[in-house]
This record gives sequence, structure tokens and C-alpha cells, in this order.
Amino acid sequence: MGKSMLKLSGRILKSNGVSDGIYSVSTQPNIPLVLARKRAYVCKDPTLSNEISNFNYLIITESNKIILDKLSKNQKYILVSDDFGYIGNLDIVRVINGGTYFGSVFRASSSHNSFLVTEQCNHYCLMCSQPPKKIDDSYLVSEIEHAIPLIPKDTQEIGFTGGEPTLFGDRFIHLLQLAKNHLPNTSIHILSNGRTFTNHDFVTKYANIDHHDMMVGIPLYSDDPQLHDYIVQAKGAFDETIIGILNLKKLKQKVEIRIVLHKQSIKRLVELCHFITRNLLFVDHVALMGLEMMGFTRANLDKLWIDQFEYKDILSEAIGVLEKSGMNISIYNHQLCLINEDVLPYYRKSISDWKNEYAKECQDCNKIDACGGFFSSGIKHKYSQNLKPFLLETE
Repeated sequence: MGKSMLKLSGRILKSNGVSDGIYSVSTQPNIPLVLARKRAYVCKDPTLSNEISNFNYLIITESNKIILDKLSKNQKYILVSDDFGYIGNLDIVRVINGGTYFGSVFRASSSHNSFLVTEQCNHYCLMCSQPPKKIDDSYLVSEIEHAIPLIPKDTQEIGFTGGEPTLFGDRFIHLLQLAKNHLPNTSIHILSNGRTFTNHDFVTKYANIDHHDMMVGIPLYSDDPQLHDYIVQAKGAFDETIIGILNLKKLKQKVEIRIVLHKQSIKRLVELCHFITRNLLFVDHVALMGLEMMGFTRANLDKLWIDQFEYKDILSEAIGVLEKSGMNISIYNHQLCLINEDVLPYYRKSISDWKNEYAKECQDCNKIDACGGFFSSGIKHKYSQNLKPFLLETE
């Protein structure tokens, strides 16, 4: 049920003279010539073909390929599948691999825009949704550097994720400074394991960016160092993560603790929340998150899977611990019918729109618009069999 997961990249079906690069998109054929020359035009209406000669680059979806017959032989274009029909005005796209591959980089209509900085990581988490690779993928940073100046100035928030984005050191700092310079009113959220912030020079450079609203989301999975290190598959990670958090807060930087809930982390979730209130009360946000069925999670399903229905009382107790200490709390990636009513004030509809779906059991639920639903990967592989849709009462 619900919309399918958006296709973010795929092969170009046909092209003429479009080189690799990052392109801003327009769906408005009558914009000034000087602007048109800097954008790729998505033509969704074949009747407008006479007005598109101003544009250096055209993006044409397969259902509109009749346009190809009306183009001059010098017109540069790419033809892509109708899966990319969602590409809209002020979006940002990439052409790569010698003009043979196409992908979405930024969607202006979405509130969930994150940039993958690298697939490299110094963790090997049991439930990693983006398994690390030992490769030189610094080209991703170059792409983001080209994309940032094209992002609309009124964008509310962007994210940076990985892998571990801080592994790029000074170049990552430059990326954040670039974002601040071009998008001074845009909030920045960074997903990091926090360990690089043990480095005094790095954390100082980070703080010196002096951004008005920049937060680092750092995972902490247990109050027991051995259990945390086991989950992230990195010896000594717990100690470095804690030091990284302390260093950031010492310099008055915003920090979010992120706890992914699964069979391993649930074991000591309440104790972890007590640990946070005793030792890390000064963090800005605590997010308790449902499991995404991607990457290593599938391979480690026997170690990780637990029905959300089975831990809903543990979640309530853990939230109660944080709540009594006045902490800022959110519950992400859960379904409304699988949590207790006492935690509803902290419930957030959070799954990115491009990978959000609902199960067939949800079809008649009258709270579906308020419910966060599922990751598309969960619908395809495994989800709770205890769903209880909220139905309208009948006489």
C-alpha cells in the first residue's frame, strides 16, 4: 500500500552531448535566457517544445520522447525513464559515468534532503544501512561542493551522512563552511559516530564555523561499553564516543544522541537512559529510532529483530526516565499502533518520503496520516505481525 520507493538513480536511455556534472533543474520555459543557460530544463509538456531552445540541457522522460523529433541536432539532452517523472523545479541532479548514469541529488519539494559524504567508516555496525566500503569516494565531496551553491536559499534543513563524514577532516569542515556561506538560514544535521571529535584541532575547527543551527547526531547503544562496542563492531568506540560528545558540549555545540532499537540495544535501554540522565543531561536531543531493514540488518536479522510490540513497555519506561529529567525526546520510525499512549507526545512522523510506505494492514486505519508508517525495505522483508489499525467506531 502507499507510494513506492522513489528511484534515485538509473541508466540514461539516450543522450546527446550532455557531459558529467551537477545540474540545477527548471520546469519553467520562460525564465530569462541568462538563467536558462545555467539550468537543465525538464520538459513535461511536448507542446512547449518550441520554447526550449534557450536551454543548454534538456531532461526528457520516456513518455515525452516525441519531443526528440522536434529538437535540432545540436540540442543537448538526456532521455530517462518515467521513474524520474518526479524531478521538479529547483531540484538538483547529477550525470555521471561518461553521461550514461543519472541521479537525483536534491529535491526542492522534500523536507528530507541528506548528502552522502562517504561510504567509508571506522565502525562496522551490526545494523548498518549503508555498509562501509574501503574506497576512494572523495568525488562525492566534490559533487556536494558543486551542489550546495545551487540549493534554494529558503531550504529549511539539509543533512550530511555516511559512512563517517568526519573522516574527511578539513575537507568536511570546508563543506560545512560552504553550506553556511551559501545557505545562512538553513539548519544542518550531521550523522556521525562522534569519534573524530576526540581530536582537539578538529572539534575546535568545527566549533569555529559558528553556525546558528548545526547539530551532530551521535549513536549510543548501551551504558555497557562492551555491548556498545559489540553493536558497532569497533573496540574502544564507547570511550571515544563519550569523549567526542563531551568535547562538543564543552565548546557549546549541539548534540543529539541516537539510539537504534533492536534486540541488542533493548537489553539495557532503560539503564542507558539512566546513564544519559546522570552523565549526559546537557545533550540537546535524544532520539529513539526503529530499525531500518537495509544493509547489514538483513544479514544479522537473527541478532537484531524484535517485534516493536514486544518492547513497547520497555520503551515507555525508558522514555519515562528521560522525561523526568526534562530531556528533549523524540521517537522515530515506529508505527502508532505499536507504542503505548504515554509516549505519544514524543512521537514523530520521521521516515524520509522517498522510502516511506504502509503495510496492507494499514489500508483502513483512520490514523494513517498521523502515522510514520514503514521503511520500504521493512515492507518487503519483515515487520510486526501485531499491527492493529485504528478503525472508525460503528454503531
